[in-house]
Parts: sequence; C-alpha cells; structure tokens
Amino acid sequence: MSKRLLVLLVLSLLAPTLVHAKVFLVSVGISDYPGTKNDLNLPARDAQTITWLYSKNSDLVYTQLLNEKATKKRILAAMVRVFSQAGPDDVVLFFYSGHGYQGGFCGYDANFSYSEVRNAMSKSKSRNKMIFADACFSGKIRVGGNVSQSEVNDVKKSNIMLFLSSRSNETSFERRGMQNGFFTTYLQSGLRGGADANRDKRITAKELFTYVHTKVSSVSEGKQHPVMWGSFSDNMVIMKW
Repeated sequence: MSKRLLVLLVLSLLAPTLVHAKVFLVSVGISDYPGTKNDLNLPARDAQTITWLYSKNSDLVYTQLLNEKATKKRILAAMVRVFSQAGPDDVVLFFYSGHGYQGGFCGYDANFSYSEVRNAMSKSKSRNKMIFADACFSGKIRVGGNVSQSEVNDVKKSNIMLFLSSRSNETSFERRGMQNGFFTTYLQSGLRGGADANRDKRITAKELFTYVHTKVSSVSEGKQHPVMWGSFSDNMVIMKW
C-alpha cells in the first residue's frame, strides 16, 4: 500500500472522532434561596444529576451553577460564554431546576424571563438547541409572559426544542425520599435508556416525551403533565448510547 493511500485510510478511520458532536451544557439548580420560606429539597441535586449523566455519555463542555452561585447575571453570562463555543453540529443544552413563574425562572437573586434565555441561546451557531426545565408553570415558556404576536412567531420558528416539566398552570412536584424531582427523575431515567422503546441505543424526541410524560403523569396522579414543544422531528435523536 502506498503512503498516500495509508494516510487516507487513517484519516477516514479518524473522521468519526474528529467530527463527533460535543454537548455544551449550562446546568442550574437552586434549592437554597435567600431566607428559608422559599427553599426546596432537590433542584441542586437535579442539576448535578444532569451534569453527571452528560459527562458520562458525551464529549461535554459545561458550567454548573448551584444555589447562591446561580444569580441571574451569572446564569445568562454562562449561557453566552459556553454556548458561543458550539459549532453548527454541536448540541447546546440549558437545564434549570428551581422555582418558576408564568414568564420565566427564579434565579437566586432575581427573576429572569424566557425571552432572556432565548436571547442568550441565540448567540450560538448550533442548530441543535434544547431547554430542559423542572420548574412550576414552565409550560409558559412556549410563549413567555406579555409578549407580542411577532415574538410568539419567532419562538415557533426557532430551532430550540423545549422539554418542560409542567403545563403553564401546573406546579412541578418533588417528594422527600426521592433523589430528584418527578420530572428530572424520569428525564434522567429516560435518557439513560428507559425511553429507548425499540432498543436501538438512540433515544428520540418522541420516545423521550412518551416515557417521561407517562411516568410523571402517573406518579403525580394526574396533577403534572410535562410538555414538549418546538420545530423538530419526532425522530430527532436526543441521546445516543
């Protein structure tokens, strides 16, 4: 074999590694809010669980912000900093667990809106953007708070897949004795293979939604219904094993 053919063979074998998509993650969990009356039990652990899961199965670049570290300024700055590193074929993922309201999330020191999250994500060149949110009223992210119709249309056209723990008028539950909140429990279980209905080691959007929605609806006795929304194919691969 000539040296030229040998070099081409080696490069062809390396190609899958060289073009392997990275995951760029900002993972936020707030259990300990200022004072004590607004404290939660599991969100910080939720964020740690998602970071751990992606670190085990992905070429991962991430920032994790927990409790007092998760200020509004730090969260939005981390999203711009981390996500701007992603290329077109990479995946960017924002995970949030904590208090939510109909229009946004509750940072440690201040609220930040869904439109601010989407704006931060728009700085990325990635074509594969996802938001996983384990927060009360998170289904409202589909349109945000008091927004114009043009802003609603922009959201519909965006390339962000939204997987949200509850409908816009529902709270998101956690229970003492569980390691994670209801949504994150079955999200991570689904991503680890529980949702892989056809056992092909490729978890699609439809498989993940069906699994998580069914499990959370059941464990909450019909009080919490996760929603998935955006412009994407049902067969879009969310996780490969």
